[in-house]
Parts: sequence; C-alpha cells; structure tokens
Amino acid sequence: MAKIIHVSREGSDEPRVSASPETVKRLAGLGFTIVVESGAGIASGIPDGDFEAAGARIGAASDAGSADIVLRVNRPTAAEAASYKSGAVVFAVMDPYGNEAALAAMAKAGLTTFAMELMPRITRAQSMDVLSSQANLAGYRAVIDASHEYGRAMPMMMTAAGTVPAAKVFVMGAGVAGLQAIATARRLGAVVSATDVRPAAKEQVASLGAKFIAVEDEEFKAAETAAGYAKPMSEAYQAKQAALVAEHIAKQDIVITTALIPGRPAPQLVTRAMLSSMKPGSVAVDLAVERGGNIEGSQKGKVANVEGVTVIGYANVAGRIAASASALYAKNLFAFIETMVDKTSKEFAVNPEDELVKATMLTHAGHVVHPNFAAAVAALVREAPAAPAAIAEPVPAKTARPRKKAVAESAAKGEEL
Repeated sequence: MAKIIHVSREGSDEPRVSASPETVKRLAGLGFTIVVESGAGIASGIPDGDFEAAGARIGAASDAGSADIVLRVNRPTAAEAASYKSGAVVFAVMDPYGNEAALAAMAKAGLTTFAMELMPRITRAQSMDVLSSQANLAGYRAVIDASHEYGRAMPMMMTAAGTVPAAKVFVMGAGVAGLQAIATARRLGAVVSATDVRPAAKEQVASLGAKFIAVEDEEFKAAETAAGYAKPMSEAYQAKQAALVAEHIAKQDIVITTALIPGRPAPQLVTRAMLSSMKPGSVAVDLAVERGGNIEGSQKGKVANVEGVTVIGYANVAGRIAASASALYAKNLFAFIETMVDKTSKEFAVNPEDELVKATMLTHAGHVVHPNFAAAVAALVREAPAAPAAIAEPVPAKTARPRKKAVAESAAKGEEL
C-alpha cells in the first residue's frame, strides 16, 4: 500500500505551505498518495485546484490522523500532534531549542520527527538547506521593507533640479540573509557596507561590491566554527567592534541586522545610543527580532520609532514573500524525503545511520534521539513532579473497566541568517 502524505494547513499567522504543485507531482511519482488540507496553499497563491491537477486529493485536517508522513512549515500544536497516529513521520521547522517539554511529548506519542533547520551544511544537503532558502528570501525582503519605509530614493539620481545622493546601507552579519541583503541593496543603487565576525565573510562581501567593516585582529581570524557559523566573541573584541560600528552607523541611512547563533539569544549589535546618532528619517531592520533582537528597542511584529529611527521588527520575514518561500521550502522537503525512498521498490524507510537523519531526527521509537537535546529532555522528565494519586472508593470487580492510554502532545530553529 502506498504511503500517505498529509500536507497541513498552517495557522493564521503563517502564510507558507509545505508543498507545491511541482513537489506534489514529484512525490506522487515516487509512489506516495498525497492529501492536501483544503486551503493550505491559499495564502501562498496556490488554490486547491492546482494541487488536485498535480495529483493530490483535497482533504481535511482530520486526515492527518491516518497519514504515514505529515509535512508542515512549523511544528504542530499540541492538539495537532496528539491527532497523529503513533509511528507517523513529521517533517517541519521544529524550533527545538528551549522546547524540551514538547520534544518529550512527541517522543511519548511515538512520532518520528525531523527538524529541517538542523540540516547539516554539507555538499550533499545543499538542496535540503531550509535555513539558507528561507534566509535568502528574508534578506531580500528586508531591503524591500527598508526601502518602503525610507522616505528617499535608493540610487543616486542626477536631475535638472539637482542630484539625489545614493542611500548608504550597512548590513550587519554576512551570512545567507546578509549577503542577499547586500546584493539587493546594490541592485537598487545604494552604497553598501557590511560587517561580520567570520574572516571568510570579508571576501564574500567584497565580491558583491560592498565595503567590509571589522576589527581584524587575531581573535577575528579564528572566529568561525568548522560548520561555518560565527563563534561567540570575547567582551574585549565586542567592545572594539562596537566602537568601530558605532562610528560607522552614524553615517548610514539604513542598517540591516541578521546575526544569530544557533541555540542562543540574538546578540545585541545596535544600541539606542547608536540609533540616536543616525540622521532623522533613517531606517533599521532587525531580522533577529524573533530571538530577542539585534537592535535595542526593536519590537516583534511591529514598526517602531526608536530614538528617531524607524525600526522594523517584522516576524517571519520569509513569510512576507510566501509564494517564493513556499516553493523553495517544498523543494527542500522533497529533496530530503527522496533520499529515504528506495529507487527500485519505491519503499519509504528511515535509516537511522544516514548522516542527514542523524543530524535532523529529534524523536524516534518513543525516545528523544538527538544528542543535543536528549540529556536536557531526560533531566526535565526526572524533575517533573509526579501527579498526586487519586483517592477513590473501591469499585466492584464486575463493573471495572480497563483504562485507556492517554494520547500525548506536541513538537519542537537558529542559524546565523
């Protein structure tokens, strides 16, 4: 019997969807039966009819209960996860850091769960890298949002009435989002500069035509992990870098911050004092606002005025360009699922020894199996207070009934953008 894949409709605050007509067609070609929840793609510009034309059946949320595989953008709620059958495989952006209770509940429910944001950055997994695909679009959208709030033209314009100077854009963090922000701002004609604590970023920034700003000492030269992420820097280095950045920010029109370290709160890069030094009408965009923010005073989901600067703190920035974000995310999921399908028999199976599975699998066979979270979840379970025993009158044997097992709950996201 063909494995059933359920494509879930996300909540009202998430416009993206985890499949596209293209990936539905390709999944069907691998032998899967696909059920798409009605309305799942509407916010991404994909009507139910397009999914049907690609070979899917349009169903309801309740159909997830009989699915072998559930595809989502974000982790399911407690109620949604409780409705899945034991042994179901769930793919989503799980946001496992700090959500040990959710991981424990998913393990207890018997779900096999994969956190797509934990995909390793290796050559084999490039087509599955959810963080990169979504951060790339977030970097683009950050510049578009900034230009919308900025009350002037971005490129230099020479007219008979005079010259309009080019906007000065400073990008803090030259990861995937930062590099796309640099490229987009350059396309719009801005004068762009950027900073990052990773030495490799200097060449990448220069290749896009931007000026690199950083304190390039010995600590700077060793400030990158083997996986390509930024390391936490010493207080001494941070002080020197902050002084250099503060001087530079005072001359900028637009600042875009993108710095995140997996499993940690976002580092604060821009203070109120720095914002107060900027010219009236300046704009700042905080792409790390969901993790506490890089900019002091930024507010999640809002555009705020901080020290005279318009500070943009939109949440789920990739979702603000949902059609493109959904198409890329769906391809990331397909590429990963395809590795689990036997090319001859077309049987789907999870291989716990596969390096991609090891890196992304959170729960399996009733246990939290990811090494980064297993110990914390075990400690949480040990510390959980036992439920008080209920006191009840004895029940006659002839009326006693066996108890049913309770169904368990829910589920469980950083990189440097």
